Amino acid sequence: MGKKLFIAEKPSVAAEFAKVLKADGDRKDGYIEGSNSIVTWCVGHLVTMSYPEVYDPGMKKWSLNSIPFLPENYLYEIIPGVAKQFNTVKKLLNRSDVDTIYVCTDSGREGEYIYRLVDRMAQVPDTKKKLRVWIDSQTEEEIIRGIKEARPLSDYDNLSDAAYLRAIEDYLMGINFSRVLTLKYGNMLMDYKKTDKWSAISVGRVMTCVLGIVVRREREIREFKKTPFYRVASLYEFEVPFEGEFKAVDGSKYYESPLLYKDNGFRDIETCRTFVEGLGNVTKKQPELLSEDDKQNDKLSEEYSANELEGLITSVDKKTEKKNPPLLYNLAELQNECSQSFKISPDETLKVVQELYEKKLVTYPRTDARVLSSAVAKEITKNIKGVAYLDSYKEFGNYILENGTYKNLSKTRYVNDSQITDHYAIIPTGQGLGNLKSLNSIGHKVYDKICRRFLSIFYPSAEYQKIAISVKISGECFISNIKALKNPGYLVVAGIVKDNKSQDSNNDNSEEMLDNTVFEKLNGLRKGMSLKINGFKIKEGETTPPKRYTSGTLILTMERAGQFIEDEELRATIKGQGIGTSATRAEILNKLVKIQYLSLNSKTQIVTPTFTGEMVYEIVNASVKSLLNAELTASWEKGLNYVAEGEISRDEYMVKLNSFVGKWTNYVKQLNNSRLLYSEFDKFAQYYKNGKGK
Repeated sequence: MGKKLFIAEKPSVAAEFAKVLKADGDRKDGYIEGSNSIVTWCVGHLVTMSYPEVYDPGMKKWSLNSIPFLPENYLYEIIPGVAKQFNTVKKLLNRSDVDTIYVCTDSGREGEYIYRLVDRMAQVPDTKKKLRVWIDSQTEEEIIRGIKEARPLSDYDNLSDAAYLRAIEDYLMGINFSRVLTLKYGNMLMDYKKTDKWSAISVGRVMTCVLGIVVRREREIREFKKTPFYRVASLYEFEVPFEGEFKAVDGSKYYESPLLYKDNGFRDIETCRTFVEGLGNVTKKQPELLSEDDKQNDKLSEEYSANELEGLITSVDKKTEKKNPPLLYNLAELQNECSQSFKISPDETLKVVQELYEKKLVTYPRTDARVLSSAVAKEITKNIKGVAYLDSYKEFGNYILENGTYKNLSKTRYVNDSQITDHYAIIPTGQGLGNLKSLNSIGHKVYDKICRRFLSIFYPSAEYQKIAISVKISGECFISNIKALKNPGYLVVAGIVKDNKSQDSNNDNSEEMLDNTVFEKLNGLRKGMSLKINGFKIKEGETTPPKRYTSGTLILTMERAGQFIEDEELRATIKGQGIGTSATRAEILNKLVKIQYLSLNSKTQIVTPTFTGEMVYEIVNASVKSLLNAELTASWEKGLNYVAEGEISRDEYMVKLNSFVGKWTNYVKQLNNSRLLYSEFDKFAQYYKNGKGK
């Protein structure tokens, strides 16, 4: 009986397999051999696609005559820096006493690609039995299950085809469009930047689309004109003081008036003052500034006292509102939260959560799913009990176990097999707890987020009491929206409740959050009651521009790229399909920063375009505009999924890809639009010359 060979993606993963297989007796250079099994590893990619000059030495010099470059058969080569490990793996794969190969690279498109390239270059015969191990964590029981349930590698041929096509697509678009745009516009870019330093114009299937997203947002901000407006608040005398805000409802003198900004703000201060003075016997107090922030912005705040003025309560609407625990983390959601909370980049978050995965603390991180599978839901007590062993979560875990709130998990929105492709959401395994001591502070914080989000789904919804009070004053309506936290529910686990007051940043700013004692006093208000008016306040506000992307919100935007697509049918087709993948989005952002098309503030994580980035945007916009748009990029990604699912063939995809690259490369070659581009450059050059308008 021959030996079994297990090939992992990294040495650390291979070590875990070796422990489970008890194959740690004979350690060699590049592999571990036991009596019945051998464990070896890649070190990430061992094989890569060859550069064009390998096909033809003349391709080393960039020329318009040599593109479009669309080879019929693609060449691959061993990466020089890891050639030693490749040769080790190759010998093991082809050893005569090895009859079964277990592919244990990461369970996903990229992991599949890593092994398939090795298998191809090593020319492993099909006479050997090849099995695919697909696991969601590196715990001992999951590794054992994965080996036991390993399926023939051929079952994943469609996934392999999608992986090859993704790499070919990036290769063709990168080489052809980068070369044609550099040859056409590179010198012009150098002239405009007043530099003799040559650099290629880098273009990519996903990265150019991301550049477009950021540049368009920056231009929205740049072109935004602030508009001041003035709101009127009514100040009531009651057991506890509270305020209302004017709203132009049907019957108001200002209903649908062009003098208003929306329905609650006056565009002109004099009109606003006239409105207040017309409410009754009011006296203007000395103007004063609202706060230190307002002093810096010179925002106006005027107060008026009222004499013998009353308002009539016309409606009191009371209700209880529930807020459910959020869905579990996928990688994009976790990257966004870590960017906000800890000011770390998506790439750093991925490194941290990958470490947690390799230390058996959490499940597979490169996932787009935010739900669990029904199979995992049946065994979820293992995860809960493991997490509850830690002091930080003991109280929460015991509550869940004692009250049995996990029992109906499969019937909740947190379990949905149809929303899972490769892997379910990121959750704590409840194992590997001894490895916590080896984590740095950020590692502990990220693990804490994952644990709290996981435990939250077994807790009840947060409940809020809400009162909406309408008061008529001299025929005009003033609205008060008041809110209090009745039952914190999952907010306690999530760590966003303090002294029974929600610290949730998602609360509606138009609602005043009160503690329960104050709220109960206001709860006594009834329709038909009169309220004494102490006075009025005019508050200046102003319209605000769109927010700049942070590294986290940009990752989320990439995941939800369908929002940019105007065509309703296409938007529906790619619903749930973003640009890039969970495994590559952080890497794409890193590359854009590295080549200085985007700038990432390490302290705030805010992302902005650079001067070079904006010029490249204009060049692409004037030549292959579709590369900047989500429609194209997301539809290509959807096509790769169709290949992985077996709905279209590899050959069908290649025909469309070659057609697109060939058509647009030839189109750019015949363009003559440099003068137009210089004009576009001039429009934003001064902005950067002046330090981005500061």
